Amino acid sequence: MPTFFPESTEEFEYDDSAEACYVGDIVDFGTVFLSIFYSVVFAFGLAGNLLVVMALNNSRKRKSITDIYLLNLALSDLLFVATLPFWTHYVVSEQGFHNAVCKLTTALFFIGFFGGIFFITVISIDRYLAIVLAANSMNNRTVQHGVTISLGVWAAAILVAAPQFMFTKQKENECLGDYPEVLQEIWPVLRNVEVNFLGFLLPLLIMSFCYFRILQTLFSCKNQKKAKAIKLILLVVIVFFLFWTPYNIMIFLETLKLYDFFPSCNMKRNLKLALNVTETVAFSHCCLNPLIYAFAGEKFRRYLGYLYRKYLAVFCGRSVHESFSPSESQRSRQGSILSSSFTHFTSDGDASLLL
Repeated sequence: MPTFFPESTEEFEYDDSAEACYVGDIVDFGTVFLSIFYSVVFAFGLAGNLLVVMALNNSRKRKSITDIYLLNLALSDLLFVATLPFWTHYVVSEQGFHNAVCKLTTALFFIGFFGGIFFITVISIDRYLAIVLAANSMNNRTVQHGVTISLGVWAAAILVAAPQFMFTKQKENECLGDYPEVLQEIWPVLRNVEVNFLGFLLPLLIMSFCYFRILQTLFSCKNQKKAKAIKLILLVVIVFFLFWTPYNIMIFLETLKLYDFFPSCNMKRNLKLALNVTETVAFSHCCLNPLIYAFAGEKFRRYLGYLYRKYLAVFCGRSVHESFSPSESQRSRQGSILSSSFTHFTSDGDASLLL
């Protein structure tokens, strides 16, 4: 299962004193609940992020460094959601995976997971450079620079994800970490600490600093659109915090459980149930970026409207023009919440095709 600390799906857990703790009902609940949830997240995450990729690739306008990061963020989310059908099969099937599928699915899952969070962090840093350090960063924020940074982020995601899947294998119909004897006690702890720190705490600190400085800059500028920009900035940070904090707390508690901090059977049952629930909240975050663009990004909304008219015309047997109408073309030059309100007073001239 796509948890950061794979556990057996047996109906009993045993501690050192061989006391059995029945968790079969929670396992059954997770089987039904997670399989339905994974299917829903896959459908919405696939559709939304494909629309983002299409919007970026189909535009004839020159792409900006922001678009490069947004494209890679969408690709990371697509890689993440692409593994969910396999995990759905794993949850409902008693046969599990073949060993190669087990290792590959786990690897792609964690690469997409870390890649998505890293690109959200990079976008935050890029916004900080564009707004707070606008004068000093103009020459460095090029498309070529964005491509280079993106390749580095993917390399970092693969490197950081490696400890999460390098010992994973299929064993007795379970896709679990099969650690060498010398690492059996320390490696699960290191995996959890890595996820807590590199996958949550450090990105959250970086994002908070960047957006705090951005807010300071926006408040010091007299612009009537800054309220909308501030709302969007707060939305990004608050959504990330709300969706990932409960799950990371559970990962930390699971780490403590490895050291027998929770000997009570009721506590073990509650932890297992809470893990299933908070996992669903965290994984659904990959669906939210397209929704943020749709509600906050004027250009992305127009692209969705164009797609709707295009396919409606196809079904009705009529033609549709590729370009915006005159009024839409005029509005497209006005930018967006991020491009127009930010560039108006920051010299950030690389407006995103999405926003």
